Amino acid sequence: MELSQSVTRKQAVKEPFPISILSLTVGAFAIGMTEFVIMGLLPNVAEDLHVSISSAGQLITMYALGVAIGAPILTVLTHRIPQKKLLLLLMVLFIIGNGISVIAPNYAVLMGARIITALTHGTFFGVGAVIASSLVRPDKRAGAVSIMMAGLTIANIIGVPLGTFIGQNMGWRSSFGAIAIMGVIALVGIVIFIPKLRQEKPASIVQQISALIKPKLLLYLLIGALGNAGLFAVFTYITPLLVQVAGFAEHNVTWILVLFGIGVTIGNIVGGKLADWKLMPSVLGLYFTICVLLTLFTFTIHNPITAVITVFLWGAAAFAVFPGLQVRVMSLAQAAPALASTSSHSAGNLGNAAGAFIGGWVITHLSINALPWVGALLVGAALLLGLACYMTERRQPAA
Repeated sequence: MELSQSVTRKQAVKEPFPISILSLTVGAFAIGMTEFVIMGLLPNVAEDLHVSISSAGQLITMYALGVAIGAPILTVLTHRIPQKKLLLLLMVLFIIGNGISVIAPNYAVLMGARIITALTHGTFFGVGAVIASSLVRPDKRAGAVSIMMAGLTIANIIGVPLGTFIGQNMGWRSSFGAIAIMGVIALVGIVIFIPKLRQEKPASIVQQISALIKPKLLLYLLIGALGNAGLFAVFTYITPLLVQVAGFAEHNVTWILVLFGIGVTIGNIVGGKLADWKLMPSVLGLYFTICVLLTLFTFTIHNPITAVITVFLWGAAAFAVFPGLQVRVMSLAQAAPALASTSSHSAGNLGNAAGAFIGGWVITHLSINALPWVGALLVGAALLLGLACYMTERRQPAA
């Protein structure tokens, strides 16, 4: 048995991108659906459970907090469980959480179900990124991570619109039923295709936390959070921007967001390849590109054609940076790569929340037209911090 597992491992490493990574992509797709589909179903959920729209909106807030706070804690508590077994447990928990959502009799039970699924989110991507990068050659790690992450971006193009359509026509509970089925498919794929990987002796909780709180690693987590804040300061309010400033009819926003999602998916794959080629130069170059695009968006938003082109390019650049940043964070915490990867998602979610808050403040105190350049300033802060870290590392090659 051990010999066959060893052979499987060797074969996986020799292949540029083994099929086993696609089972992680399916899991990422299901998680992306459960995170975002609720946004299009809020009125249906609120009406069915007899709560206000604002109360239903807390289902989104608590999910984000569950990812940001709960996921690193769960990763630490489960650090001794073998990676494949942990991935299976997470998918079982994900299926249970969505199953409870299907039958939730009231708002409180649905909230509990959302928190359960949120706990699996960050830990799945953290452990999945470690597994994906271990299945390929070292020079293909970022590309492998980007293929897994592609499930999340494809979910926004296909999964969320499909889930919203199902929920609006068959009841919102049907959407979560469909997501649970996707979870079962991912679970079967993990059982069949993910090899049993040999693990080093797991680091203790103290060693993991010590690895995580290194100043340099925390700086990279802050860089990721600032980058996400710049993204969500604008993207959270993309509909009013396109309608009020660019002059699009509201029903046209959907296809523009689909185009944005296509850009996101392309950027995610290309970003992985760029990071495998030159990791930090590509990350810094992409942050610079995002700054330029958001600055241009301040002007191109006033014309429908240039606005759409900018949205597409911005989506591609904004998500191209993630695979490289993820691999960089993992490499800085060699004793706890899964915890570092999970914490990267937590920092990103905190950046999402901060960006949405900053964007709201900008609309209230400045104007909606100011959103793109404020987003550019936030990404610019990430770029300057990243550049400072990179220049410091270049001066200290031994470290």
